[in-house]
This record gives sequence, C-alpha cells and structure tokens, in this order.
Amino acid sequence: MFRLRRLMIMTLIVCLGLAPLSACSSKEPGSDEGGTSPVSSPGESKGEDKGDGKKIEIKYWRHDFKTEVNTLKKIIKSFEEQNPNIKVKMEVIPYGDYETKIRTALAAGNAPDVIGLDGPTLAAYAHQEAVIPLDKYMDADGNKEDIAAPVLESLTYKGQIYAAPLNDASIAMFYNKKLFEKNGIELPSKDPNEAWTWEQVLKAAEKINDPAHKIYGIDPGWGLGQDEGSTFVKLPFIWQAGGEILSPDGTEVKGYLDSPESRKALSFFSSLYNEYKVAPKEIPPEAFETGKLGIVVNGPWAISGFATSHPEFKLGEDWDIAPLWKDAKQVTPNGSWNMAITKDSKHPDEAWKFVNWVTGVEGAKLWYKETKNLPARLSTASAIPELTEYPMNIFVEQSSKFAHPRPVTPAYPVITTAVSKLFADLGVANRNLDEALNEAVTTIDKALQKYK
Repeated sequence: MFRLRRLMIMTLIVCLGLAPLSACSSKEPGSDEGGTSPVSSPGESKGEDKGDGKKIEIKYWRHDFKTEVNTLKKIIKSFEEQNPNIKVKMEVIPYGDYETKIRTALAAGNAPDVIGLDGPTLAAYAHQEAVIPLDKYMDADGNKEDIAAPVLESLTYKGQIYAAPLNDASIAMFYNKKLFEKNGIELPSKDPNEAWTWEQVLKAAEKINDPAHKIYGIDPGWGLGQDEGSTFVKLPFIWQAGGEILSPDGTEVKGYLDSPESRKALSFFSSLYNEYKVAPKEIPPEAFETGKLGIVVNGPWAISGFATSHPEFKLGEDWDIAPLWKDAKQVTPNGSWNMAITKDSKHPDEAWKFVNWVTGVEGAKLWYKETKNLPARLSTASAIPELTEYPMNIFVEQSSKFAHPRPVTPAYPVITTAVSKLFADLGVANRNLDEALNEAVTTIDKALQKYK
C-alpha cells in the first residue's frame, strides 16, 4: 500500500468542509484499473428484491488504484453471485478528480449509493449530513467489536459511526542495518512493545550522520513537505510527548496544540534539523534505499515497494524494521480508506449488504490477502499467520495497542494545513517556536469557531 503517501497527499481537501459541495478542484495522475478474475465468496447471503422481480442497482464510486480496483472487481463478482437480485456498478474515478466529483454529485442530489471515504474527510461529510450513520447496521451484523478501537474512533463523529473500514495504516522505524553496524550502533528491538526513545534515536542518528559524504542520520517525517502524508507521520511526535491537537470534544485548540507537552515535541523536532543537524532539509532521492540515510519513517507498503524498485536492498540484510520511537508515550498514527453510504441512496439496506460484504469479517481477510493493506479488523490479524510474524506484526500490534486517530472534526482540512506548515516552519526555516505556534493556533481556532 505504498500509496498512503499518494492517497493522502490531499491538498484538495483544504476546502472540503469549508466550501459549497461543488467548489473544490484538483488534478493528480492516477493508475489504470486493470482486469479481474473469479474469487471464492467471502461470506453467505441471500439476494432479495423489492417484490417486483427487478434487480436493485447499487452505484459505488471510488478513486483509482490498480491493485484495489482489481480486488474489488473480484469481490463484487462474488457478492453478485450470492445476491443475484443486487447489481453493483462500480465507477473508478481519477484520484485528483475524486473529491470534486463526489461533492458535485452530492450538491446536485445524484450521488452514488456508496463512496470510498478517506479518514480525514469523514467529519466534514458527516457534519454536512452527506453520509448516513451506520450504527443500526453495525449493531445488527457489522461485528463492531472486531474493529480495532482506534479505527472505530476515527470513524465516529458526535457519537455515531459514519463509515466501515476497508483497512488501516501505520508507520514504523526503518533503519539501515549496515550503517548501524558500521558505526557500532546496537540494533533496536523488533518487539512492538520495546520502542526506542527519542534520545536513543538521536544518538544513533548522530553517529551515522556524515554530511561531508552525503550520509544523513534521519528523516523523521517524510521530508518537510506540506501535505496530508506529512501531517500523518509527524503528528505522533506531539502525541508521544503527551500533547494533543484539540480538546477531547474537538472544540478548542488553545491549551492543547500550544501546551508544554506539544511545545516539547515541536522543539525536539526542530532540533533534529537546526541544533543537531542530523536531519537534512533537502533529502536526496531514494536516500534510504541507496545507503545515504540511516533512519526513516515508513509503512508496510514500503516493504514490497523496496523489493520492486531496489531488489538488491534486502530486508534483514541491508535494512530492518523496528517499532516507531516513543517519548512519554508510545503512540502511532492510524486511519485510512473506508466505505460510506450517502444520503442520496434509495437502497441503503442493500448498500449496507454490499459494504458489509467487502469490509466484514470474511471480506477483510480476502482484502488483506489481495492488497496487503494493514487490516482494520482484529480477526484478520489472528487468522493470517504472516500478520503475527515479523515484520507485519509490528504494524498490527501498534495499530491495536498504540494507535491514535487524527482529530475527527469538520475543521480538519484547516488543521492539517496549519500543522503541516508548523512543522515545516520549524524544520526548514528554524522559525521562532512561539511565533509559529501562535500562527497555527490562531488559524485553527478561527476554523473551529465556524462549527461551534
């Protein structure tokens, strides 16, 4: 699933909760949707109609991503075989056009029955009542107790669940094993419960760092770009120090993003670039894969990505994976793509039957086997041996024990932009902490006021 970076580069969602439903537009190249093949059904169900013998058509929109689209075609085929009176029509939309098309359709009252929905967009859609609560369905046959608690929290807005999870996401500490050994650094534990501290990471980065030979100690957060992927991997610093972005009810930023704990995290992050100078402000392409970077943060999708792009760079020989670092707390980020039912659906019960087929207990197992995306269901992890073994067990256990969702608020588009800029200001520009924080807090507070 290395497209978390691709799928989560969401500059277009800045206007998601703040503009009319047809106001946003953006472009980004996508991949083709590929072919399909039969698959055994992931569950049992009986087809039904409305009494007139006609098939019910469920329209499903999602963004393009070849592996997932191919998998969905297989799952749709098995669903239709078991539900002969329900037809699923899937439309695959280029990622850069996806939000615009959905919001335009919602504004016109002709949205599809089911949509793919990324975690950060959920609250905006829910706040606008563009998607329906799924609680009655989840309680009836959604096996809600099988969904990891942090995932369920990320799908909940004002006490109601608005989406069913396709998968989850997590990140860990990737390290260059040969650079560690060359510099006499003891290798970190692979036990998900034994994460290195910030201090241990810093000491290792200092030993590795050799700018004269273009070798750098650490990239702590996918560079210093300003996008959703950047926010996703950097927010854990604040949570690890004991800070938060917003108050528990999601209405206040003052006293949280600028708390002593959050300040500590932001100061440490800045020090990696400007005091200790172990993090480069400009990272050479493929620095980690080519032996120029000691430590980097990444997710499980990178495992197959490295194997494809750099087969000579071998897991276990050249590089390894350890749990994400910690401070006062061990915390990792979570949240990924989900499925929601729109307010425009004339067949919400049949739409749920399809959603539950894809995201339910058996569907989730098939989804992992085909896509290798981190599962959101606990039963998937226990049913598939490789998820209980290194390296996938690190991501699975982190997700179930240490995950923290991003703020679930319709103001999130403003929050992600402000926070991403805050980290960039501190890293690239070495901006004064108080000034940068005050600007971010003021920006976020103005956005929150609109929803009070």
